[in-house]
Amino acid sequence: MSSTSVTNVPGLEFLRYVLEALVEDHDQLSVEGTIDDLGVLLTVKVSDRDMGKLIGRGGQTVKALRTLIRIIGGNSSQRINLKILEPGQA
Repeated sequence: MSSTSVTNVPGLEFLRYVLEALVEDHDQLSVEGTIDDLGVLLTVKVSDRDMGKLIGRGGQTVKALRTLIRIIGGNSSQRINLKILEPGQA
């Protein structure tokens, strides 16, 4: 199962655009995309104080982001998943 990191990943630019508007610590925002046999994986890392904004009350914000990302994946015929790394996690 080979994995490649590509900048032209479906949903990557959309997710980066939304998160740049959402977070305060832009220097600690990291959005990466990889494509492998299972589909596309978008990995997000934010600062401690932005984690609450990203997840939202009851997980509503991240749930909405995942829904939108999956719609983008459906339009490009690829399965897209969103993974959020906890602060301090590599």
